[in-house]
Amino acid sequence: MDHTNHIRLSATELTPSLLEGATIYGADDHKVGHVSHVHGSGAASEIIVDVGGFLGLGAKPVAVPVADLQFMRDEDGDVHAVTSWTKDQLEKMPEHHHHH
Repeated sequence: MDHTNHIRLSATELTPSLLEGATIYGADDHKVGHVSHVHGSGAASEIIVDVGGFLGLGAKPVAVPVADLQFMRDEDGDVHAVTSWTKDQLEKMPEHHHHH
């Protein structure tokens, strides 16, 4: 996928309601995961990414800073992200545990 013409999201658009479920493309432009949920908002937020698994089963949640992801809209207005991480790198990160 060519992301050069996609519109980057502004910091004010980095909200959980907009980002959750977004597909994330890795360094080799392969899908590496989806946004599970977001902690915080704007430039300081932490993105929880479900990596691996199949149809949401067996995926491993890992936390990455929002600065490591470039969120953008494609021609259809769908939000997705591009990162320099590869799927293997993300899968080696420690699992994120949600604290209540």
